[in-house]
Amino acid sequence: VCLEDIARAESHGYPDRLLPKVLLRKAECLLCLGRLQDAADALSVVENKIAMDGIMTSPTHQALLKKLNQLKIKIHEKESCPEPAREACGDIQRKSEIWKENDSISGASSCLRLNFDLERGRHLVACQDILPGQSLVKEEAFVSVLCPGESHLLQESSETAWDTRVTNADLYCHCCLRQLLASVPCRGCSYAKYCSQNCADVAWERYHGTECSLGALLLTLGVFCHVALRTVLLAGFAEVSRLVDWSHNSDKDLHNPEARCKHLSEAPDTRHGTRGIPGCNDNGQYQSSYQAVFNLLPHTEKHSPEHKFLCMLSVVAICQQLQEAGLEAAVLNQESCEKWSKPKTCEKTSDELSPELKTLAEAMLRHVLQLQCNAQAVTVMQESGSGDGAVVNKKPVRLATAFFPVLSLLNHSCCPNISVSFSGTAATVRASQPIPSGQEIFHCYGPHRCRMRVAERQQLLSQYFFECRCQACLDELESDIKSVVSVRSSFCCPSCRAQMQGEDMLCCSNEACAVSVSRESLSRRLRDLQQQIKKALELLRDKKADQAIKMLLKCQMDAGNFLSPEHLVMGELEDHLARVYATLGKWQEAARHLERSIKIVEVHHGPSSVEIGHELLKLAQILFNGFAVSEALSTIQRAEEILSVHCGPQSTQIQELQEMKTCLLELPRSILQRT
Repeated sequence: VCLEDIARAESHGYPDRLLPKVLLRKAECLLCLGRLQDAADALSVVENKIAMDGIMTSPTHQALLKKLNQLKIKIHEKESCPEPAREACGDIQRKSEIWKENDSISGASSCLRLNFDLERGRHLVACQDILPGQSLVKEEAFVSVLCPGESHLLQESSETAWDTRVTNADLYCHCCLRQLLASVPCRGCSYAKYCSQNCADVAWERYHGTECSLGALLLTLGVFCHVALRTVLLAGFAEVSRLVDWSHNSDKDLHNPEARCKHLSEAPDTRHGTRGIPGCNDNGQYQSSYQAVFNLLPHTEKHSPEHKFLCMLSVVAICQQLQEAGLEAAVLNQESCEKWSKPKTCEKTSDELSPELKTLAEAMLRHVLQLQCNAQAVTVMQESGSGDGAVVNKKPVRLATAFFPVLSLLNHSCCPNISVSFSGTAATVRASQPIPSGQEIFHCYGPHRCRMRVAERQQLLSQYFFECRCQACLDELESDIKSVVSVRSSFCCPSCRAQMQGEDMLCCSNEACAVSVSRESLSRRLRDLQQQIKKALELLRDKKADQAIKMLLKCQMDAGNFLSPEHLVMGELEDHLARVYATLGKWQEAARHLERSIKIVEVHHGPSSVEIGHELLKLAQILFNGFAVSEALSTIQRAEEILSVHCGPQSTQIQELQEMKTCLLELPRSILQRT
């Protein structure tokens, strides 16, 4: 990255008098990379440059010469005593995953099969037994758009001022979604940022050259409209036009999925049975292509007329702006980016869109409607809080919205059998539990049995236009057993601590206790408690750890009087206390509170869940810093076993765990025996 920055500085006319300083920095980088000859060549250029300046006695030149001589000595030392070559493969690399790609589904494992039936539509099924942690899908997003950060007016300011805090739009590459180290700005706007000149050039050529002048409009209309525009730009007008024409002429049932499904379900089962499935090409292959994206169901007949009207207005506004900005020819791939990088005066006097833009608008409207059911959130684990503590607290954050055609084949279950992780624009699907041959592969669209009651799940899933009939929902709906979420997130009796029962008016489940209280009263008490917790965390951010501990302990005592012992807020309080004690370097106390928090998380999410894996990583950090070697090693092992299943053996979490383990095992034997 540093070498790229130096090259950019030189190409943009970096001042000649300051060039020796930059070239010395270049030599340092090359030396660190082991490119000794290149480093020596860079030093020769610096030496000649200083000699040409003629003034060798100035303090600036003397400092440069001193640095130059130091680097020469380092190069000579490295040449005479070369470092031994490092092992190319560590523990992580040795655990290479077995992967054989599917012949019919791009990016999918050969252990999967694409099926279709009237009830479930297209779906993926295991065609052999699958082990936990086994990779099932490795797919690059067809299109992705970074979610914009929110800008807020500062409420307490006497003058109008904007909150200029850094958002994800400032921290991640707008092309590949990698974290930025030294950003490269867009040539035409101040919003888009890239990790390299290559990403900036690729984005400009493929889509951003068109989007750039529409930035304000796209941010106003929202990320779905932005994804729809970028999708058609990436596909190209020829492919978009072909599929739109096909939808008019060749597929009479495109907007009638029930009829299409019936036709497919009655088709004879042949060796090339996938050939007639929507999205598959003539060879029966389902590829991560625009054809697959186009064939994702838009559920046109199920969206409300008002919603469709708003989507149509948004799409027309984008196309109108393209026409007015003189970008129509560029969108239709008739001119190069260099020719259309500057807006031109539009020759049309009519407000009516051209036939070509109407074709694009139709495709974009289809994609906006598709996104309600097929948008995939690309998430990253991001540090929460200041990030300056010895223990890093991370949480999943939505980074971008994307189309993954293969991932979209997975149906929902409130108790899924896979985990999805992301690296840049790539998604990896792994089995989270043993999956026997013949079982369907299930993804969770958000509502999970461990986090919500069945009624809440059904309500949220209505946005996807289906009624969930997964096993978890059926078990809860068909039995009189109370949801585990209801029990674990319930109130307890303020008098005897037994569980409270009822709807609006809660009564103590202990027959010997006659206490009753309204749900609204306890809910209000919970909201007040959460406000107090928020104030305690603000004290921690203000470096007032002792005051934060007192307030959190008071909150904990209050919570114990009306919340069940397994309530998530009880776990959050233990987690917050662990964080404060870790800030003070009181590692034993921190570990004790975090272990209590982990027990509650385990009750809610299960002993092998990804949530437990992340909590164990935090506990390992605390035990590592507290020098509790044996406990740290056992915690690291358990965290590794869980996170390798959900995130893969090459994830950053596994790397951190292995680095801690290596460090602990390298300690002197005498220390290991004492701990």
